[in-house]
Amino acid sequence: MKRNYKLSLLVLLLAFASCSFTTKKFQDPNKDKLLIQLITYVLEEGHFSPQEINDGFSEAVFTDYLEQLDPFKRYFYASDIKEFKAYENQLDDQIKAYDLSFFNLTHERLLKRISESKELYKDVLSKPFDFSVAEDFSTDYEKLEYVDSKKAMKERWRQQLKFSTIANYDDLLSDQEFARTNDITTNDLSDVEFEKLKKANTEILKKSTKDLETEAREATQRSLDELYDFIDDRQRKDWFAVYINAIVEEFDPHTYYFAPEDKDRFDVAMSGNFEGIGARLQKKMDATIVNEIISGGPAWRQNELEVGDQIMKVKQEDEDESVNIVGMRLDDAIKFIKGPKGTNVTLTLKKVDGTIEDITIKRDIVELEETYAKSSTVIKDDKKYGVINLPKFYVDFEDYNKRNAASDIKLELERLKAEGVEGIVLDLRNNGGGSLQTVVDMGGLFIEEGPIVQVKTAGEPKEVLNDKDKSIVWDGPLVILVNELSASASEILAAAMQDYKRAIVIGSKQTYGKGTVQNVLDLNRMVRQNSEGDMGALKFTTQKFYRINGGSTQLEGVKSDVVVPDRYSYIDIGEKDQENPLAWDKIQAADYKVWGSYYDYDTTIAKSKERMANNEQLKLIDDNAQWVKRIRDREMYSLKYEDYKKTLELNQEESKRFEKLSDYKSNLTFQSLPYETTLMSQDSVLKEKRVRWHTSLSKDVYIEEALNVLNDLKMTYKIKKVATSVKN
Repeated sequence: MKRNYKLSLLVLLLAFASCSFTTKKFQDPNKDKLLIQLITYVLEEGHFSPQEINDGFSEAVFTDYLEQLDPFKRYFYASDIKEFKAYENQLDDQIKAYDLSFFNLTHERLLKRISESKELYKDVLSKPFDFSVAEDFSTDYEKLEYVDSKKAMKERWRQQLKFSTIANYDDLLSDQEFARTNDITTNDLSDVEFEKLKKANTEILKKSTKDLETEAREATQRSLDELYDFIDDRQRKDWFAVYINAIVEEFDPHTYYFAPEDKDRFDVAMSGNFEGIGARLQKKMDATIVNEIISGGPAWRQNELEVGDQIMKVKQEDEDESVNIVGMRLDDAIKFIKGPKGTNVTLTLKKVDGTIEDITIKRDIVELEETYAKSSTVIKDDKKYGVINLPKFYVDFEDYNKRNAASDIKLELERLKAEGVEGIVLDLRNNGGGSLQTVVDMGGLFIEEGPIVQVKTAGEPKEVLNDKDKSIVWDGPLVILVNELSASASEILAAAMQDYKRAIVIGSKQTYGKGTVQNVLDLNRMVRQNSEGDMGALKFTTQKFYRINGGSTQLEGVKSDVVVPDRYSYIDIGEKDQENPLAWDKIQAADYKVWGSYYDYDTTIAKSKERMANNEQLKLIDDNAQWVKRIRDREMYSLKYEDYKKTLELNQEESKRFEKLSDYKSNLTFQSLPYETTLMSQDSVLKEKRVRWHTSLSKDVYIEEALNVLNDLKMTYKIKKVATSVKN
């Protein structure tokens, strides 16, 4: 099955290999030109819906690229744009000729304008803002015109920075008001902490509005200094990747070029593991700072590295000298710190207390547990149920059998069965998808055998991906939770279970609506004897998938059996709201048999809809979602503090009626499975994560309703029907 639906990619790769290795077509000495050759060839030959690279394509790339470079229109001048306009209808010709003239021009000009802007923002922030002046600021940057003079550019920066600073100013005033009106208590505070807080409150009460305005500007400048520190770290290859993606994203929203470092991050996200020390790092000015120790990883086990430590130097076990990473780009620093399992790395640290210390850590496989499936049990009306949360359909691309979402879900189902659960809730909310193979295998855990999804490659007959394993891991009641961010593989599974009438889907009006399949091609495989360094990878759309009933999930997503409002209900976040999405269409249905259910799904769905229509918590959630939509859509803001504050106070007053949303709590208590209880006794971080998860489940109205639905299904138990065949 896995081999079948990857056959088209294999044929494509063979074609690429034949072309690149025999004709040496891709041996341009300039890496940037070579990259354009590779990518345009792949997209022309392999994309599901190749675009005609013409003047219209050129105009779209031109517009999108400039928007990405300067979204707030505070770098380029109108004269720059006029100069760039000469290329607006020529980019298609440049792409075909591997001509980099437009990129070179915009890149050099951008660096010049960024350098100029450093002086601008520092000059603007060196002078106080007058928050008593009546003026308005618009955040609708798309409607802004490019400025035509340095004076106008300085004014644009002044307005944008004043808008940033007024928020900081309000925070400081609010802190002062809080200090004035609230007494400090010693509850949960040590004597030292109490004295520190008391001193801080005394200091803030002494400050004048002039002092607070100065502090607010200083906070804005610190943020910009950190932003520009990040910008200064970017190299030409990083900016060129922006240009490449402006080109490839015209094909569809999910076609994307990964620079080498981005490809590494993508692999980690998909597999949920990497080889290293098990720490997340961040760049702060010139320093590389530890901001998280990953539970269970080498650094966590060694227990010497701490959050807040600065890594100053790195030494490999087979080298005599350390490499100083102060001031180094974060991606480059990480390359020195990561390394193969079993090797040692010595870090020179500046500890939080200022002391300097060397520690040696043996690298190992680091698993990101938040990526993986987890489960819990709960008692509802004297019945035990299981809840499984699946964040994504993960897989190790190098070795499918090593660890993947399908095998993990199978294991969780078996563990829950051993606990005697009578129903399962599979939570796919916020699950953006992942491996197609895992969703096919996972679907087979809930049915005897049959199609899970249909896949179509351009110019080829459809392929039906089947579960051929007659064994069923879970044949009991099943509820699937989705929302607007459930996408791709999540939609395949929810759609298949819905078409089989195997599960009841509860959630948003529709899911994300991503009905396309992408493959990731390592571009280095196409170039023999490449002396240009790592070329990165291209993720591109090669297929569309369809439900077994023939309908596409593209744009339309999966419509829930029971629709419930949530925070995303009125926000434009689906596939239909992206640029250049592929169209919806329909193909012939596959042959499949509707699940011969023990339970009455129609009656259960009707009862759930009735409950949801009368649920006060959900009504309040819907009102809140509409209110959030109004706040998000607002574009005009006053920069006069008196008016700015009045608007904030009005919003705060309106928001008070939504405060009880966070107070909601069911009477449900969730428990970890025995194997995790053992792990948690040795891992306080894991224990804290599970406590937080269980607390959130007990306050989750959607989980509560899913359990109600499982209860109703149990009440409708009857003799199994004969399966109904659907043939086309």
